[in-house]
Amino acid sequence: MRIGVMGGTFDPIHHGHLVAASEVAHEFSLDTVIFVPTGRPWQKAHRGVSEAEDRYLMTVVATAADPRFTVSRVDVDRPGPTYTADTLRDLSVALGPDAELFFITGADALADILGWDRTDEVVALAHLIGVTRPGHALVDPGFAPGRVTLIEVPALAISSSDVRRRVADGAPISYLVPAGVESYIAKRALYREESGDISSQGI
Repeated sequence: MRIGVMGGTFDPIHHGHLVAASEVAHEFSLDTVIFVPTGRPWQKAHRGVSEAEDRYLMTVVATAADPRFTVSRVDVDRPGPTYTADTLRDLSVALGPDAELFFITGADALADILGWDRTDEVVALAHLIGVTRPGHALVDPGFAPGRVTLIEVPALAISSSDVRRRVADGAPISYLVPAGVESYIAKRALYREESGDISSQGI
């Protein structure tokens, strides 16, 4: 089984995430893509992040219509800060030795990979795929050939930070996020009072 692991804060999940997962699934002939919302993302401690349960439920709503997509609670339910090495290790154990993992993440996160916790373990557990926004320059971080692939996805011109900003400003987010996610954000009154710094990057 060829399994995509789409990691991200998903605060909120948007159509760019879904298009990226679909593109990578096609490009790499993946059997399924597991979306894994982070629990407590250590690298985003500089800004407030929505409750993990909200981000998990929005991801479930967004992916429900595509049979290729599933959502895992592995990071939401694990106590302590979320590290990619733990995510991939836990999924690898759960899925068994026949699962080949492809970890999908944003270009900016991949560019910072050398600062990740247990980088060597991450690279050993999965092929890394960096999905980039148009015009986003990214240099391969230099791991062994065949372990890192960079793919440009036009829909990633949409970003979670832009969605949060638009909600805070009272601007529409229709067609940027799935309708169910838009309804969830409104029902839960998410992002109404964003802090001054909402410019964080990432998918």
